[in-house]
Amino acid sequence: MKLKVAILDNDINYLDRLTSTFNSKYADKLEVYSFTEKEKVIETLKKVRMDVLLTTTQFEIKDEELRGRCGMAYFVDTPGIESVKEKPAICKFQKAELIYKQILSVYSDMESNISNMKSFGDAAAVIMFTSPCGGTGTSVTAAACAVAHARLGKKVFYLNLETFGVTDSFFTAEGQFTMSDVIYSIKSRKTNISLKLESCIKQSQEGVKYFASPKVALDMIEMTDEDIEVLIKNIQITEGFDEVIVDIPFSLDRDKINLLSKADRIVMVNDGSQIANEKYMKAIQALNLIEQNGDIDIISKSCMIYNKFSNKSSVMLNDIPVNVIGGAPKYEQATTKQLIEQLSKMNHYNTILS
Repeated sequence: MKLKVAILDNDINYLDRLTSTFNSKYADKLEVYSFTEKEKVIETLKKVRMDVLLTTTQFEIKDEELRGRCGMAYFVDTPGIESVKEKPAICKFQKAELIYKQILSVYSDMESNISNMKSFGDAAAVIMFTSPCGGTGTSVTAAACAVAHARLGKKVFYLNLETFGVTDSFFTAEGQFTMSDVIYSIKSRKTNISLKLESCIKQSQEGVKYFASPKVALDMIEMTDEDIEVLIKNIQITEGFDEVIVDIPFSLDRDKINLLSKADRIVMVNDGSQIANEKYMKAIQALNLIEQNGDIDIISKSCMIYNKFSNKSSVMLNDIPVNVIGGAPKYEQATTKQLIEQLSKMNHYNTILS
């Protein structure tokens, strides 16, 4: 599916550069029409259905002139402006990739029918990282797994579902959209979710795709377990991912258990301390009872990774019903990014889906 994009600007040089870049990088995704006169745009809109119109504020375009099904945004010269004349604003002077993602966002807000979105074949595998222990470094372990698998050539998405998640401490990339925009899209159900997600996706230098941390932590509380399921399913069919690595808080409530049971693999993280081991065994006992009382499968899908393991204070559990696939020591005085880099080199990440 190609989006038809009309660009109206009296700066011919800018039009030529942007159109040339779009035709070079997004020829399979965009069909670009450029104009310097409003009258020609309006005439074209009468004959050709456009999906998005980008124009400078020098031109006044009325809603009725958009023919009802065309999204619109104003070009601005300054970054950080969100809207102009009640329409989205897009900074002209930024990378073409960022402008492209904002075009997708504008279109997705206009289009509510998801049925004609392209599927990229088999759905991505879902690997959920969680821990009943707390403080074991589950998020860092999940991020390291995402980096490790991306370096193996897999298309990986990292999704942090913690209320106080700090994804931006793990990965960095340009782009204005955050998890807050994703949540709004999921909650409203008024946009083409797949396109909206694509507009919000960032890519780290390690090759991991992700959403930036929400603007406000309270936004995460707005997500129901049904919303989470919708989000994961849409990520699975977006951009042809091989894996979706989910960092999800551990809980025994019915909906969270249901989410865990739908994962292809569950990785529990433990540091081997006495308290962590006790919490882990209580969780396994509870999961056993839940499985006996319902038609779900969690334990057989689970494995365990020891993290922050100390020869002085950590002990490996014996006779547990899950495989221990590896472990990592406690790294002293290391930054978060250094931790992820060190952990991503561990061989046990290669065996998670085996």
